[in-house]
Amino acid sequence: MDDQAPEESYAPENPQRRDALRWLPTVALGGALTAAYGTFAGYVGRFLFPARPTDRGWLFVREVQGLDTGETLLYRLPNGNPVNITRRGETGSAEDFIALSSTCPHLGCQVHWEPQNDRFFCPCHNGIFTPEGKAIGGPPGEAGQSLPQYPLKVEGGLLFIQVPLEVADLGPGRLETPGPVRGAGHDPCLCGQGAPILDTLGRGREA
Repeated sequence: MDDQAPEESYAPENPQRRDALRWLPTVALGGALTAAYGTFAGYVGRFLFPARPTDRGWLFVREVQGLDTGETLLYRLPNGNPVNITRRGETGSAEDFIALSSTCPHLGCQVHWEPQNDRFFCPCHNGIFTPEGKAIGGPPGEAGQSLPQYPLKVEGGLLFIQVPLEVADLGPGRLETPGPVRGAGHDPCLCGQGAPILDTLGRGREA
């Protein structure tokens, strides 16, 4: 009787599998480094090449002919924001005009043009602005605020105003007759009796 234990048999190890296991940690480390460098490169790319500004569009305002020098129009953007457009020259180019937000940056009251004083004026708290929209009096002047300006262009005798594309997509704007001017010291929180006031970005807030 043979007492010798049977020999155990082993399948030969696959050399390809052995090589793959040996390289696995290296591959994993390389992937982690690639992901880290990729994230870093993304941050650097956004810093060096920032996203383009929001696309913008043009809205028709009116014909240039018939608008006198010194005359100011009240133009309502499709999102409800009012804009004062004033003609200051006679060359017929866009440089003859300036378009400034009619919303006072102090508390949202409506600013109007005073040709006799050569200034924009907010009657709510006596805010005074230069023809270029810089505040020089009242709370806006103390805060160093200005009226936002809109680009303009003239093509074929027609005046256009440039606005963010999301505003232009809402439809056409419209010219309006300025409403009655309220006296100095009037609190804008009382005008409209709770109606929403639009700021220069078109966001509504309760009056």
